[in-house]
Order: sequence, then structure tokens, then C-alpha cells
Amino acid sequence: MTEWKQLRKEAEAFLVAHPDVGHLDAFIIDLAGNAIGKRYQAEAIRDVYSAETSMCAAMQLTDVNGECWDVMGLGFSDGDPDGPTRPVPGTLAPVPWATVPRAQCLLRLFEQDGETPVWFDPRTVLEAVTSRFSELSLQPVVAIELEFYLIDSAPGETGGPQPPVSPRTGKRIEHGKVFGLEEVEAFGDVLDAVEASCKSQGLPVTTLSSEYGPGQYEINLKHVADPVLAADHAVLMRRAIKETARAEGFDATFMSKPYADLPGSGLQVNLSLSSKDGTNVFGETGSDGEKCLGHAVAGVQAALPESMAVFAANFNAYRRFAPNQFTPVNLDWGENNRSVAFRIPAGETQNRRLEHRAPGADANPYLATAAVLAGVHRGLSDKLEPSGIEIGNRSEAIDDNLPRTLWQALDCLEQGEILKDYFGARYVEAYAANKRSEFEAFLAEPLQREYDWYL
Repeated sequence: MTEWKQLRKEAEAFLVAHPDVGHLDAFIIDLAGNAIGKRYQAEAIRDVYSAETSMCAAMQLTDVNGECWDVMGLGFSDGDPDGPTRPVPGTLAPVPWATVPRAQCLLRLFEQDGETPVWFDPRTVLEAVTSRFSELSLQPVVAIELEFYLIDSAPGETGGPQPPVSPRTGKRIEHGKVFGLEEVEAFGDVLDAVEASCKSQGLPVTTLSSEYGPGQYEINLKHVADPVLAADHAVLMRRAIKETARAEGFDATFMSKPYADLPGSGLQVNLSLSSKDGTNVFGETGSDGEKCLGHAVAGVQAALPESMAVFAANFNAYRRFAPNQFTPVNLDWGENNRSVAFRIPAGETQNRRLEHRAPGADANPYLATAAVLAGVHRGLSDKLEPSGIEIGNRSEAIDDNLPRTLWQALDCLEQGEILKDYFGARYVEAYAANKRSEFEAFLAEPLQREYDWYL
């Protein structure tokens, strides 16, 4: 097989460049966006890159705690079989935060034939949605932005996170300052280490900036004409940030709303569409470009209610959606306006793009990107018309039809038709069953506030 030949070549080149590597972490990304895999001895790296290895197939349907809920009869009911895996080309990279030399790579899970990717792999879902743009002779170009909080490695008095102590002042930081360079300088060592980790793994990081919360930052990734690769970059960068922060004596969280009284963290999907000649169709002058952009906006507007269970995939994530938090509370769109759900950033016309601002930072990047693309494709295919463009602050105009809780969002997902069409009805069923089981487990024991209020 030509792919195996390429994989072997990749492994040999890596081992020549990194002869002191002692282990390989090979992993898949599960439904919750977590890395699940195995650690191999160095002498097994060539084996992993020469022939199929195996992994429990149902691991891509586990919840945030790694619990298998036997959704769709996958897990206990079918005997919990293994599936063949092979590395994703181009993902073999060093692990800079490791105390001893180590490597990592992404894996793909396949059906027993070794050729068909399993249908419940989030990466497979995104590939399927992306492929549908070929019928429109268009190529999505995607970049993902991620916000996160640096936090103290020790919890606060109540057990929750607390802002870190500034290496510069020796005092715990209390306030953030959006775009503040002093905030970047104060944690320069750990942020420089994060950037170095990303670059050593080939992740195309571009800019870093401080956000509104104390210890909150955003890192941007360069746009690529491959949505699956863009999502790969996001999941690998998220891992690099967390692990590098820990190696530097801190911690990092992508939790959507780690602090009740501070801004949440988002995952923004930036999207444009290229025609066969490489032209950005959103940037075309005249009515054609405007119509294309309008149809795309109308599509993501139509898809947002049923996509919320993907964009905000846990109980905490809905705390992020509140008035005047630069977080969507309606279906509005606008130019150069962060108070809307769908922003058209300022810039040159030929570079015009759509920024989808709904996903939380802890959303699965593959599924979030797939949901965005599903809406865009539906809008273009059906020539949907958007609402009027909005100006000024729209973050107080709450749309009651937009789900505000996980259980409402799961109802919308199951009742909707757009994601069933693009993700496949069985994946929507599996996803909803997983999230309902996770939520029931979350509520299985009394919460601290129940004791505080009702005891």
C-alpha cells in the first residue's frame, strides 16, 4: 500500500532526526475531544508505522471521563472488539514538554477491513461534511482560534481554579487586560515555551494575545485549505498548551466557563470558500460574492439551534452564553462586530471570511468545524437568505429559541434535520445518547449547592 510506504518513510526520517526518542504516544481523539491511546517503546515505532496496530473501537464513543455507555450497541453489547489503526500522515512529532525524549502521533481507527474509517470517528464525520463541498466546486479554507486560561497548579479554597501567581511580581493576578502586553510579558516564559512546543510539532501558530480574564489568552492558527487539517492543528495545539503549561509549573484549562464572574473561553471557526481557481468567493466583488456570503450566513443561522449540543457539549458550557459577554445569545450577524454570533471581520475584500463565534473552547474541534460547514453547505445548496445585517451591540437581544441548557440543546439536536443529513442520523443518535448518559452521571450524586441550599 502506497500510504504504508509513505508512513515508513516518515518514521525513518523522524528517527534519523531524533535518534534519542525513547517512547511514542499514539492516540485517537474521542467524542469529547480527549486524546486516548497507548505509549510504545522506541523499538516499536517502526512497527506502528509499518503495519496495523489495534485499539478498542468503542473508545471514540466514551464520555469526558472515559466511560463507555454502550451507545448504539458499541462497547459491551458487541463484545468490545478492537479495531485496526494506523498513523495519520504528517503527525509524527517530538514532545517538547517531556522530561525524556518522546514522540507522538495521531491515529485513525478503521473497520475490520482496515480500509474504511469507523463511522463514529469525529475526524470521519468532518471528512464526510468537507467532501460535500466538491459538488459545489468549492474548497473550505479554515482557521481555528482558541482561548484558554493559565491557572495555578493548586486549586483555590473552594476547590475550583484560581489565577496564577505572576512570575514578575510574585502576586496572584486579579485582573486581565485585553491585548495587554504586560500580561503577555508577565508569563512570557511559559507562553514562549508553549509557542516553541507548537512550532516543534509543525503547528502553524500565528498570534498570541491576552484576553479579558486574569491569565486568559488566545492563540490563533494559520488558515489552511483543509478543514480536517485545521481541526488536527487545534486538537494538537490544545494538548501542547496544557502539557507545556504543566511542565512549566502552571496548568491550563479550556473549560468554557471556569470562573462564574469572568469571561468564558471560546473556539472561533474562521471560514472562507475558494473556487477552483483559488478565488475567495466571499471576497468577489459585485452581487455574486455578497449572495454567496449571505447564503453561508443564512445556513449557519439555520443550523445554530440544533448545533448547540456540539458547540456547547457539557453542563458548564452554557454558563458562557450571557448578555454582554461577546458570546452569541441570538442568530445575528454583522460586519466588524463582536457582539453577534457570526462576524465578518474587518479587512481587505479579497480576504473576507466568516467567523463563527458560538463554540466553547472545550468543544471537539472536528465536530464543531463539521457543524459550521454543514450549515454553510446547506445555506449555499438551498440558497437560504439571511436576516438583516446588524450594527451596534446585539449581545442583549436574547433569542428564546436558542437552547440555553444542555438538555434543551440535545432535544434540538435530535429534532433537527440539518446535522442528521450531514453527520448521519446514526452519529447524531450516538452523540446524543453519549451526552445524555454523561449528564445523568453528572447529576447522579448531590452537588455541593444542594447541601448548601436544601439540607
